[in-house]
Amino acid sequence: MIHLPALPGSPSHHLPMGEIIERAISDAQILRSAGFRAVMIENYGDIPFTPDEIDPATASALAIVAAAVKADGNLLVGVNALRNDARSALGVAAASGADFIRVNVHIGAAVTDQGILEGKADRTLRYRKLLGGGMAIFADVHVKHASPLGESDIARAAEETAYRGMADGLIVSGTGTGQPADLEHLQRVREAVPDRPLLVGSGASKDTIAGILDVADGAIVGTSIKTDGRTAAPVDPHRADAFMRAVDG
Repeated sequence: MIHLPALPGSPSHHLPMGEIIERAISDAQILRSAGFRAVMIENYGDIPFTPDEIDPATASALAIVAAAVKADGNLLVGVNALRNDARSALGVAAASGADFIRVNVHIGAAVTDQGILEGKADRTLRYRKLLGGGMAIFADVHVKHASPLGESDIARAAEETAYRGMADGLIVSGTGTGQPADLEHLQRVREAVPDRPLLVGSGASKDTIAGILDVADGAIVGTSIKTDGRTAAPVDPHRADAFMRAVDG
């Protein structure tokens, strides 16, 4: 996970784009050296997040950073346009050559600190088709920092996300950033949807990754491999190396 600092247009923005790009490339290089095969870029510093559509400056900045990381070499690159702008994420991916996107609320609805977020799987899938496809869609099931409206059973929600929402892969997270996912929830999603890649979206660490990989296909890891375990900090090469040693067993 590459958590970007505040981008142009957000309340806390203060860094020049050159420095934001350099930080992202540095994180990506550390992760690649440690053995990671993919990174995801998101506008983590842009609090408070817009509920649906990010503004053009944010999308442009995400595209510039994603393209720079992709050009630096030999990593799959994903995009998450917080809080829930799948169309902009697809546009960023198309412009930058990124390989996949993350969608926090792909189907159904959830109550969040941005208000009620509604899934727009129909728009997302049609827009991907318009752009020529190629970008995988990873969708959260009962996303963190949210309470689902409607389907409360995580297994049924996973089935609907995969088979009615046509998500290419699923993500199961804990209650918040850095919080561990419930392994029972993870197992229920795995059993309900055995034919899609399944990732853990939060709380993965060198101490928990072996158990996670007994059920899931991979994990999105951020906080535990950052300097001093701070989510917004740069990637710590020693923590990243220790994590991948745990992955390799």
